[in-house]
Amino acid sequence: MDIPQISGMNVTGKRLVVRADLNVPMSGGVIRDATRITRIADGMRELLDKGARLVVLTHFGRPKGKVVPELSVAQLRVALGEALAARVAFCPVSSGPEAERAAGALRDGEVLLCENLRFDPREESNDSGFGALLARLGDIYVNDAFSCAHRAHASTEAIAHLMPACAGPLMNEEITALQNALEAPESPAIAIVGGAKVSSKIAVLKNLVKKLDGVIIGGGMANTFLFADGAPMGASLHEPDQVETVTEIRALAEAHECRLYLPEDVACGAEFKPGTTVSLVRAGACPEDQMILDAGPQAVDSFKSVLDGVKTILWNGPLGAFEIPPFDKATTELAKKAAELTRNGKAVSVAGGGDTVSALIHAGVKDDFTYVSSAGGAFLEWLEGKTLPGIAALMRTEIAAE
Repeated sequence: MDIPQISGMNVTGKRLVVRADLNVPMSGGVIRDATRITRIADGMRELLDKGARLVVLTHFGRPKGKVVPELSVAQLRVALGEALAARVAFCPVSSGPEAERAAGALRDGEVLLCENLRFDPREESNDSGFGALLARLGDIYVNDAFSCAHRAHASTEAIAHLMPACAGPLMNEEITALQNALEAPESPAIAIVGGAKVSSKIAVLKNLVKKLDGVIIGGGMANTFLFADGAPMGASLHEPDQVETVTEIRALAEAHECRLYLPEDVACGAEFKPGTTVSLVRAGACPEDQMILDAGPQAVDSFKSVLDGVKTILWNGPLGAFEIPPFDKATTELAKKAAELTRNGKAVSVAGGGDTVSALIHAGVKDDFTYVSSAGGAFLEWLEGKTLPGIAALMRTEIAAE
């Protein structure tokens, strides 16, 4: 993609309006996972060292256009300052004269964190007037929030048309990783796609089978594929109305010589709760009073064999109900296999999606993957082959380096 980059530019004395995603999980005023803060800080520190002045814009939670005190981003200021190793000032508004004065007062190497963008209803409506107010806060717009790029909001789309605009270090890192895994993967390339419903990932599956050598299908999605083959489902989650979609996906996969892999055996339980007795049966023999909650051991061994010799692994979605042991076995074991191949330099592995990241953390291998995206909806839409509005807005201009 031909997108201007902030890296390598002369940013000394320049005010960079940085769209970040600092929407981190919190409980009782304590940040439970600061990954999004630390990852964006890794790229921003170099810009600060070069004398840039950062005006950081972010959303936090879903205030729906109203001021909700408990969703103030002021509570993120200390963590952001520690991650950046820099002084971070806070402005109680995100636009207008007060924000402009605060941004204008910045000195080289300093940071201003502005209040929650979504306190203003014009943010989510992609109001060009609000975008113009945000543009008055600096000299160059830097979108470093890939996870928000699928939203056409004022801070991700409108502003990019109103001032010099470019991608930040984290955005560039994310795009590069995803392009390498999906647009130009080293073959053989395999996707692991799980989750509850085929209906939520129709576009993903149709796009992947056109570009990769194989797709391992797990989770509730696999149940629907098995049901289409006549397998009894018992009380299992599945979508009878998606049988025609399964047929279409299979035909498309065959046309593009992409092999689909389904579990040959499954782990069933009568209840979706810890301590449930596990029944291991072949995929076509789910008991009437039970539900399929994970792929079985034979399936796991088969999937591991598929990964042997693979050069690119793209993962989205768990293979079972990983939140409740022992129905985490398939996801955990396959994650460890992918991690091992990555550590040994045999494969490039890229994963993304909220449940996927949680599953990799659960398996203890998140840091062993080549790249793990913190994006949810944006990652999914990228897998669908969509052009994200926040990225499209950056692909229109060149920024002259000074």
